[in-house]
Amino acid sequence: MSFNELGLSPALCTAVARLGYTNPTPIQLSAIPVALRGADLMAGAQTGTGKTAAFALPMIERLRLTRSTAGAQSARAGKPRSLVLVPTRELAVQVHESFREYGRQAGISSTVVFGGVGIAQQIQSLRRGVDVVVATPGRLLDHMAQRTVDLSAIEILTLDEADRMLDMGFIPAIRRILQALPRNRQTLLFSATFLPEIKALASQFMRNPEQIQIAAVNTVAATVAHKVYPVSAERKGELVMHLLKQDVEQTLIFCKTKRGSDRLCRRLAAGGFHADAIHGNKSQNARTRSLQAFKSGETRILVATDIAARGLDIEQLPMVINFDLPMVPQDYIHRVGRTGRAGSHGRAISLVSHEEQPLLRDIQGLLGRKIEIVPVRGFETPEAVAVTPPAPAVRRFRPRRSFSR
Repeated sequence: MSFNELGLSPALCTAVARLGYTNPTPIQLSAIPVALRGADLMAGAQTGTGKTAAFALPMIERLRLTRSTAGAQSARAGKPRSLVLVPTRELAVQVHESFREYGRQAGISSTVVFGGVGIAQQIQSLRRGVDVVVATPGRLLDHMAQRTVDLSAIEILTLDEADRMLDMGFIPAIRRILQALPRNRQTLLFSATFLPEIKALASQFMRNPEQIQIAAVNTVAATVAHKVYPVSAERKGELVMHLLKQDVEQTLIFCKTKRGSDRLCRRLAAGGFHADAIHGNKSQNARTRSLQAFKSGETRILVATDIAARGLDIEQLPMVINFDLPMVPQDYIHRVGRTGRAGSHGRAISLVSHEEQPLLRDIQGLLGRKIEIVPVRGFETPEAVAVTPPAPAVRRFRPRRSFSR
């Protein structure tokens, strides 16, 4: 089925075709018709499945169809007609860019608000009037407190990556925002997983939502090849240099700390690699510049904390390296979800020390299978990384993360 057959206007189909998309993904096929009918929707989909278009396209279409004179006046008066809530600044920027691309031909305007940058320019944009606001919860609450945004005319609300917002402790903020919205609205909720807390929240503010689940929970694309390279903690930096010298593909490297990210980035730069780092201590402008340079290919290697595990959309990213294994096994899914997207092949390499064996077992248990372990000549460790069958998958308590990561 093509986008033309989903009920989208010719203007939107032209915008989609101009961006090089010809056939809808499974999540788009399932979600767009439901959203166009005006029904509330709970959609389960992993990152990299095209879910941004799955909610952006029907939102733009419905706003276009209901754009009466009153609606246009409402937008101009600083009352947006649609709201998208996302967990991170990077994802907010990415979603806003999608709305700009899709909405240009349909005459739908949008803006983005997030923390870490000055608020004055955001206030000016809101006062000029827009149809769609893409926001992080904290900064939106700031605007609500300063009365620089009026949410009383919202027709459609989308919560993107609801499970991530739960992890980051945003649910109380979301509840406060929901209280400011009209009850007579359409609500779309997208999440990789539907934990009980997410279902409980949905039952309170959604009206008989239709549910779709595209990808199985805790899965990664079949096009991703996973490998573990056993190495002592002291020699991880040396091994990364060795791997990158063998194959200097565009690579995203994950470290568990901000200091470790900076340290590895300096070592790579000293070794002649064009590398950059992003994490919570970087200013928003610096992070935006680093992401743009990486997405354009100007920077070949990006070292990041988990702040970039979601919301980083790069076509054909060949490789992800876990310099440190994540403390929470679900974060492995989010990290390696950056590669192997849209049917392309990708590699997920993890450097695992003896001390990280319990973390590796948790990841294997979540995936329900073993990850191939490949010793690298010259980097063999005295203690072999265990190659034990993965334990049965169990639901574990996921601690809320610090805002500083």
